[in-house]
Parts: sequence; structure tokens; C-alpha cells
Amino acid sequence: MLHDVFKRITIYNFDSHNHIMKNPHKELLSKFGFSFSKSGVHMARTIMLEDLEFLFEAVIDSAVARDEYVKAIVEHNCLKKRSVKTRQLTAGHLKSLYVLDPSVTIFRALRFFWQRDSDGHPLIALLCAYARDAILKSSAAFILNFSEGKVVTREALEAFLENKYFGRFSNATLKSVAQNINSSFTKSGHLIGKVKKTRSRTTPTSGAAAYALLLGYLEGIRGAALFTTEYTRLLDCPPQRVIELAEEASRRGWIIFKRIGDVMEVVFPSLLTSQEMEWIREQN
Repeated sequence: MLHDVFKRITIYNFDSHNHIMKNPHKELLSKFGFSFSKSGVHMARTIMLEDLEFLFEAVIDSAVARDEYVKAIVEHNCLKKRSVKTRQLTAGHLKSLYVLDPSVTIFRALRFFWQRDSDGHPLIALLCAYARDAILKSSAAFILNFSEGKVVTREALEAFLENKYFGRFSNATLKSVAQNINSSFTKSGHLIGKVKKTRSRTTPTSGAAAYALLLGYLEGIRGAALFTTEYTRLLDCPPQRVIELAEEASRRGWIIFKRIGDVMEVVFPSLLTSQEMEWIREQN
């Protein structure tokens, strides 16, 4: 019975998400940190997982302002880049992907789970980048639709991107974007292989699952539907497994998850400010 509930919800959610992205909630979602730019860092880079790891090791205090992150990258060269220009570009790319501002919901939540779930870093980074990078977002379904063990070629992804963004990219840019997308999904565990990319299964964690649920929650999704959003799909596991991970996150005090039969409620008192809760009430 629960499976049938999730099946119905999945069909509804992906349609309702498209509606959400086109309606007046866009302004509110932008406040939470979602980006609606038609471009994306994957024109030039990947999810930059290693740079993010080094940056958070250098900037330990998660409450510092964005300027401190930029200073660590550009002035203190914590990422060991060769030139000032490269440091500035790197800072810009990281801000585009992750905001780097604790006053913004999705970045503050990213650091919350990052500090508490080291095994979840790749998926947590991917989830945030997905919420902010249009090219990564548009490519996810292509990658996820491959069954485990199937080869994912760069050429096939190029063809998908050309069809989606007809005439937008030169052949050289198309190749670069496809390589960056494949590299990002390799870093997250959805693909394996250095040159020949094969569909794999990533390993979701309770922190990544809780972050995925939060992103859906910020979009206005509630109840059992939270377990079948595009964000939980990135976890690469069935809804029942997401429920188990949510229960684990709840036991750890990161979120509050309540369930009575098929009725489920998830709330995030440790992650949202009173102002953000007011925005959410207005959204509802």
C-alpha cells in the first residue's frame, strides 16, 4: 500500500515541481538560495568537491560572513591556486554553486550536515549544486535513467545537451560541459571510471537524505511527497530507504520525523530561522 502511495506521489511531484518553478514562489525560493539562472558553473567546472573540502578545512567557523570565504581563497590562497586570477575565478565559481553565505538557508544547512556527516559530503555538495546550477539540474535525469552497469558515454550526453539547448553551445563547449557533468556525477558516486564512465549506485547517508528532504520542504512539498522529490531521487535509493535514513537523522536530532502509517511529517527546527519559518508560512 505504501508503495502505491509513493507511486502516485512521484507522478504528482515532478509535475508539481515544474509548476513551482514557474510560479511566484520563485522569488521566495531565491531567498532560500535556489538559483534560476539559465547558465551554470558546469560551463567551465565540476561541482568542485575537493576545493569545497579544502575551503571548509580552512574556514572552520561556519558562521563567518561570505567575505571571509573569499578572503581565504583569494588572499590566503587556501586552495593553493597558482595565480590571483585563478583564485578569483575559483571563488566566483564556488559562490555560484554553494552561495558561501551563512545567512542563506541552503548554504547554512549544507554546512550543518557537512560538519556532522563526513561520508555524505559528495551527495550533500551535489544536492546544493543541483539546486543552483541549471545545466547540472537539466542533465541529472539523463544520468539517473541509466541502469546500473550501463556505460554512459560523453557523446551520448553531448547529444542530450544539444537537443536540450539546441544551438546554444559550440562543439568544443558541448564536449567540455559533458565532461564536467560526467565528472561531477563521478564525484558523487553515480558514475565510476576514469575515462569510460559506467552507471553505479551512490551510497546515501542520513545527512544527505535530511538535506534532500529540506530542499523539497523549502519548495513547499510536505508529507510523504517529500520522499519522492527530484532531490531524494539523487540519493539513488527507494523511498523506503529514504524513510529509514530520515529516521536515523531524527534520532541524531538533526531533523524531526514523525510517522503514523502512511502519514508522515518532517520539520527542521534546528535548521530554519524564525524569519525563514515566517516565509514558509506565507508560502503555505
